[in-house]
Amino acid sequence: MLHNFARVIISTRLSTKSEALLEWIGDPKKYSLYCDENLQLLKMEIYTGYIPSWLTEEDRKRFTAKRRRKIIAESVSEGIRGFSGRDSIKIFNEFYAKYAREDKLIDMSTLCMFFTKVRKDLSKSIPERFLLSLLDMYDYTILQEVKESLYYYNEEQIARDLQNYLFASNFEIGSVATCSFTGDRIEISDVFFESIERRLLGEKQAEKIRLAFREETQKTYAAKTLTQEAMLEGIPVTETELYQALHERYVFNLKEKVLEPFLKNENFRQAIKDFNEESFKSHDRRIRDDVTFLMNNLCEKCKYIPQGAKEICIYVIDNELTNKFAK
Repeated sequence: MLHNFARVIISTRLSTKSEALLEWIGDPKKYSLYCDENLQLLKMEIYTGYIPSWLTEEDRKRFTAKRRRKIIAESVSEGIRGFSGRDSIKIFNEFYAKYAREDKLIDMSTLCMFFTKVRKDLSKSIPERFLLSLLDMYDYTILQEVKESLYYYNEEQIARDLQNYLFASNFEIGSVATCSFTGDRIEISDVFFESIERRLLGEKQAEKIRLAFREETQKTYAAKTLTQEAMLEGIPVTETELYQALHERYVFNLKEKVLEPFLKNENFRQAIKDFNEESFKSHDRRIRDDVTFLMNNLCEKCKYIPQGAKEICIYVIDNELTNKFAK
């Protein structure tokens, strides 16, 4: 939450329009579910060296080193307006003193209420609708954290699929070959490619997009992965840049549906509320195992305390965030 508080403060210091971002992204409306109309939240991410997962593949490819330097160069003219460092500390101290309690966590509704109702005077300096966009990005972020924490990785199967896919990309449709990475005998067909591409690109991608992706992957594999990284530098295929990018995509799309079996199960929601309570023992063992796995991962990987982990899970379920960000 401190991170989001800082974003509100920083938003007052950034230019409301970025020519470099608009030249790169084009129409900002395509990211309205995740970002503000001036793309300030995207700019903050880029300034910290992070590329958001919600960017399209096309925009990721167009984000060259030159574009990055151009965007970062704009920072020279920013910071002149907005809350000063002294103002920021003062505002945060007031916020913390008002809402910090041992028995209640500070959440996004608290943060939004402070800037829109308690200190209305401050909202005049914050870009219009920025808080709503910040809430959207928060919703997306915690949804991904919950999915990540609930998802059971079958790393062996993922590795086998990706290695077979890369190997097969060098062969014509209709060929039969034994993968030199896995030892699997592969009947190379469009059905084979499609089954993996739907996990890499999502279920609803059109055939022409899949084919373009396959062609681009094959070019990169042949020109860089195989000849340069694997053969020249001796890097294992599972450690190459292309493999890592495919792995990230594969896992991301598998996680998209990981919550679906649980959302309609009221016992799952109740088990989350009962976690660490005596009543938790009354739930079915499978549900207890799933909830324990989820809570432990949120605490270990995402650094939540148990109460915070429970609250964001209930928030994700009750606000139907999976529907909000459904593709």
